[in-house]
Amino acid sequence: MPSHHRQLPLSRRGFLLAGAGAGAALTLTPAPARAAARPRPFGRYGSPAARLTPQTLYVDTSGQGDFTTVRAAVAAATGSGRTLVIAPGTYRETVAVDVTRTQMTWLGASGDPRDVVIVHDNAAGTPKPGGGTYGTTGSATTLVQADGFTARAITFANDWLRADHPGVSGTQAVALKVQGDRSAFHHCRFLGHQDTLYADSMALGVFARQYFSHCYAEGDVDFVFGRATAVYEHCHFRTLTRTDLPSAPYGFVFAPSTAGANPRGYLVTRSRISSEAPDAYYKLARPWVPSSDTTARPSLVVRDTHLGPGIDAVAPYTNMSDAFPWQNQRFAEYRNTGPGAVVPVPENRPRLSDEQADSATRAAYLGDWQPWKEAC
Repeated sequence: MPSHHRQLPLSRRGFLLAGAGAGAALTLTPAPARAAARPRPFGRYGSPAARLTPQTLYVDTSGQGDFTTVRAAVAAATGSGRTLVIAPGTYRETVAVDVTRTQMTWLGASGDPRDVVIVHDNAAGTPKPGGGTYGTTGSATTLVQADGFTARAITFANDWLRADHPGVSGTQAVALKVQGDRSAFHHCRFLGHQDTLYADSMALGVFARQYFSHCYAEGDVDFVFGRATAVYEHCHFRTLTRTDLPSAPYGFVFAPSTAGANPRGYLVTRSRISSEAPDAYYKLARPWVPSSDTTARPSLVVRDTHLGPGIDAVAPYTNMSDAFPWQNQRFAEYRNTGPGAVVPVPENRPRLSDEQADSATRAAYLGDWQPWKEAC
């Protein structure tokens, strides 16, 4: 994704990435000294000695589980239907779940996503061993390509800092890229700056369905983006402050790249958007029409959602490229509230009719898949 911004510090090595609550802004907390023993690192999920099922693997940095890294556990979890129970800790690593590892579940053992943090610091422009750079997809801390993936109570983060790498132009730094169909995230956090959460699919003609419930995502530039059919319900999106820019806009929340043949893209419902930045310094969205799919028609519906003062209410949408104006895309709102939702210029705020809103629901977007019925 294009970048013209510099970045503020997100975290440093030797610190835990933590917030004051599920919707709190990221703060830096010195990592506490590890206790001599943690008798129950896996909470209600038992222990390797009394595991939930034969398909369950336990991960713990202190060695009390089957593996000390998430990557090693994923490598061992061949086939379908495996569960990883992850003990509290900061896991500094990159992890990839390939297409063969279907129906995988990751469970944060404590139930609090602040306790289990999977984090790394690659950017698109970071040099790779052996030559070249990682690119946007390669920058992802966690990459999920398998269908049927579920995560609960986990933080996915990328703490690469623009300010630490002034010579790098590829500043996209993905915390999570998810491409699989029927991928669900409950009570998770996604922390980064540019391109934090990449909700995508495996190919242009594949309409991957994804569901995010009671999640928190933060960033500045296009920090929720991609071509998936994705529903964000009861989620909190937070735009970060910036001291390196003289004026608005600081950035953009959503940048969908929905395929033209896909009738549905991103649906944001019963959620909220807050900001650390000055009022009206963020755009709600801009359309991403990638060079690999110039027929894309980005789709975004934001409904029944509180838009805080950080959103520019007069002109909440803008272009990523003048060749693909946002007015030609599929952007709409319905019954939003808050100072960022007022409509001083109606032509800048396309709205659904009541009849159209009846079809803008999680059930319509996700079809026969109903992840909200899963126990959380």
